[in-house]
Amino acid sequence: MTGISFIQQVSKSRNGVGAFIRPCKKVTLTFCNFGGSSKGMRDFLRLRLAKFTKEYPEIQFQVLQKPGFHPVLKGEYIGSEANVGKQICVKNWNIDVVENKLKLLVNSSGKQLKKPKQNVKSLNESVRGIWSPFHVDPAHRYKI
Repeated sequence: MTGISFIQQVSKSRNGVGAFIRPCKKVTLTFCNFGGSSKGMRDFLRLRLAKFTKEYPEIQFQVLQKPGFHPVLKGEYIGSEANVGKQICVKNWNIDVVENKLKLLVNSSGKQLKKPKQNVKSLNESVRGIWSPFHVDPAHRYKI
């Protein structure tokens, strides 16, 4: 009798296939209660934070009051080493800009921008051709 064995395989989770998991896990909003540079942040906290947290229930929001400091938005992401995330200073910005920058943090992947490792090479020849010192008029050449 031939038995058929079923092998269970655990599939790797790929973000966007099956279920979407937002990379941002925590957002910290830091502001000063009396400083002029925190006016936009205070307005956002008073008028729009409740609605914003209802839109993103999977994200933990923390509000910190630091007297004498400029307002800062800090995002922490899944898989980031030692809770390294992104920070945006929102000093002297109005309520709309604060909300847009917060949306930018929430919708970001958390990865830092890096320069490409390889140089860009073209498949086409240069329009000017290759420069050579022998293309210069002999009267203007450097003489040793």
